[in-house]
Amino acid sequence: MRALVIDDSRTMRRIVAGALENLGFSTVQAGDGQQALDLLESGEEVDLACIDWNMPVMDGLTFVTRVRAVPAWRSITLMMVTTESEHGQIVRALAAGAHEYLIKPFTTDAIRDKLDLLGLVPAEEPV
Repeated sequence: MRALVIDDSRTMRRIVAGALENLGFSTVQAGDGQQALDLLESGEEVDLACIDWNMPVMDGLTFVTRVRAVPAWRSITLMMVTTESEHGQIVRALAAGAHEYLIKPFTTDAIRDKLDLLGLVPAEEPV
């Protein structure tokens, strides 16, 4: 599975990408929503996008709205990973088309739990 990590903080991109890679994802990164859209428009195929809300150029909510407007991208699972913790913000993101919402700071287990809820954690091989 392939994941797109979108955050204006390089450190946060590395943290999220590292957690996803430990779960078996390959990752690609973007510093804002417009860079991420450019990647998708150039043919980058992803199963999951982890999206920060507050970014320059294009914020996460706008990215979610734009992705949901393109039929070819409707199968991408969108998960907000952000410091925005107000109930109204969560409702707006989910209404715009995000599948899940993870509030920073978070643990690797929290990412795993959210992805498990979404059916995106690969089944572990029996030993």
